[in-house]
Order: sequence, then C-alpha cells, then structure tokens
Amino acid sequence: MNKRMVVIGGGIGGLAAALACARAGVAVELLERASEFTEVGAGVQLGPNVVKLIDAWGLRDALSAVAAFPDRLQVRSAITGAELGVLRLGERSVQRYGARYATIHRADLQALLLAAVQREAGVQLQLNSEFDRYEQDDAGVTVHTTAGRELQADFLLGADGGWSRVRQRLLGDGAPVATGKLAYRAMVVQRMLPQHLRSTQVTAWLGPNLHVIAYPVRGGEWLNVVVIVHGQLQRDLASWDHRANSGAVRHSLKLACAPLQDLVQVIGHWRLWGLSIRPPMRGAQEQAQGRVALLGDAAHPMVPFLAQGAGMAIEDAQALAQALAGAGADLPAALQNYARVRWQRNARVQARALRNGEIFHATGLVRWGRDLAMKMFGERLLDLPWLYNGPSD
Repeated sequence: MNKRMVVIGGGIGGLAAALACARAGVAVELLERASEFTEVGAGVQLGPNVVKLIDAWGLRDALSAVAAFPDRLQVRSAITGAELGVLRLGERSVQRYGARYATIHRADLQALLLAAVQREAGVQLQLNSEFDRYEQDDAGVTVHTTAGRELQADFLLGADGGWSRVRQRLLGDGAPVATGKLAYRAMVVQRMLPQHLRSTQVTAWLGPNLHVIAYPVRGGEWLNVVVIVHGQLQRDLASWDHRANSGAVRHSLKLACAPLQDLVQVIGHWRLWGLSIRPPMRGAQEQAQGRVALLGDAAHPMVPFLAQGAGMAIEDAQALAQALAGAGADLPAALQNYARVRWQRNARVQARALRNGEIFHATGLVRWGRDLAMKMFGERLLDLPWLYNGPSD
C-alpha cells in the first residue's frame, strides 16, 4: 500500500513536495487554507542547482515558456553607478553547473508546479482547508482542520511558510523576529520604461545601509525591482504584501546615482515587506521529529540576500522524495534521514544570506574594502560552486 502524506501549504514548497513525493509512490493530500492557489506578485531567482531539479522533473519546457534566463549578474555601486563586478551566467552556467540561471515571477513558478501536480493521480488538493493541530503515535498521524475534519496519514509535512503553525506544534519556538530591514517590491512592464532602464540581466546595486536588485521575469517582458533598506515595520510582520508609499522609496534612495533614481521615479506602485528571520538551523531535529517533517521556510526561513529561499524548498522536496522512495516501513527513520541530509546545507545558506546582508549594506572602510575586492576578484567572489553544484548528498 502507498505511503500516505498530508502536506500543509500550497505555496512553492508544498507543491514541489507533493509533485516529487507523488512520483516517488506516495499518496499525497495537500491542504491549502486559501480558496484558490494564488501568490502575491514578486520575482524569484533560481540558481542552476534548482533549475537542474526542475528540468529533471520534466518541466524544462514549462519553465522556458515563462522564465527569463539572464546572461550575467552585475554588481554596481548604488551611489556612483560604477560597475564593481560581474558573474557570467547563461551558457557559462550550463557548462559549469549543468543548468541555466533563471529569473521568474513567483506566480508563474507556482502555476507550473500546480499544473504538474494536477496531472498526478496520487495527489488530492484541498482548498479552504486550514490546519489546526495534529497527534502522532506509532501507527501514524491524525491531522485536524479548523473546520473539524480529521485526516489519517503515515506522516505530516509542514510547508506552510515562515510563520508555520505546524512548526509551532512541533517545536514551539515562537515567532520569527524582525531583522530591522524593509523590502519594497515592484513589478513593471519593460516596454513602459525608457530604453536605458530596461534590462536582460540581474543587477545588484550596493549602497550604505541599502541595496537594490533588478532582474527580468516573464520571458523578459517585466522587470522585478526590490529595494531593501533599514527600518522597522509598524504593521503585521507576518504579511509580505503591505501597501507602500512611493515617496518613501524615493526618499530612501535620495543619495543614489541617477540611473537608480530614474528607475524608482518611474515606478508608481510598490508593496512593502518587513523581513523577519530565525537563527540558522542547529540540528536535524529542527527539520523532522517522529512522523512530522518541515520543509522550506517552515524549517529554515532566510533573508533574501542569497536568492535561495525557493531554491532550498525545492531541494528539500527532492531530498524528501528520495528518502521516502528508499524507505521501508520505518517512516520516522526515513524522515530523520531527510532531515540529516538537509539541515546543514540549509543552515549554511541561511548563514551566508545573513552575511551577505551585512556585506551588501556595509558602510565606511568596510564598504570601501568590499568595493575594492569586488573590482579585483569580482567573478571569483560572486561565483558559488558549493551552492550552484547542488547538494552533495
């Protein structure tokens, strides 16, 4: 008989897990509390470590139809506009790591995963189903929804984001904490921009106590722009879709170079997200215990300064499927193996993302040294073989 899994959360991680595990012979029931599968518009970068997995799942054509594939990542000074360093992507990424570097609208990534999941006979999707609690014993897991429904399964997967209710039932370690950084996000149709502001590459603008990322999505037709500055959110930290005042964005970049100021001037609609975080993982017990496992932000939320949040969730999904495919009757042991394989890599990515935030926002002599090192060793510093090669296990 098939192993039975309940997945909580219909975002990228939950859908990736449902797809990978169904193909490994697991019967999946995915619960999503919303009435439809929707994602707030934002961009996602997918390194070759992630694109390799999506390609292997047979979704290469689906990805190619909606993503952009930049040929370079450029780092520039947010103050002077000077180029500091470049990492070649495109064909170099294929030759070095076996896959392309992609940039994609989050909703498009979710949609292609959802379409693939809907083609799997072994997956049931349940909307308007909000997780309440669970009990586990030697025989399995009982999952309760807030509407009073009970589901029986062999194990439970929490893929319900950084404010995961499954995590709170499993670990009871409280809410994420504010980082003191705010992210202003915008999407703009490129043909509406002046020619000099359009882009086919990833550009990171680094400045004192701020940085800006811009890259194409939707086949290059749209530009995703994120401005990250220091500040405290006085609203619900759990939401990543607050309305934002465009004047506040412009004020944050009042000392920036002309091209960057030109870019934010032509964007009239911004959304605000207060960044929150947990410490990097400290052990496998934070990713699985007994018959309950966590995946993606539910296990290892990370700041977006390494562009690997979605990527680590997709890597988790593949690792979970591999652990279950080779499992016998001892499912807790399989989940522990999944956690053992994943937690150290996830912790390393979390820690590196935090470090990048300090480097990106450096001031004074540290900023001067960063810029000098970038000019001298740009590609060597920007390339990350340990990450882009994919997990070693």
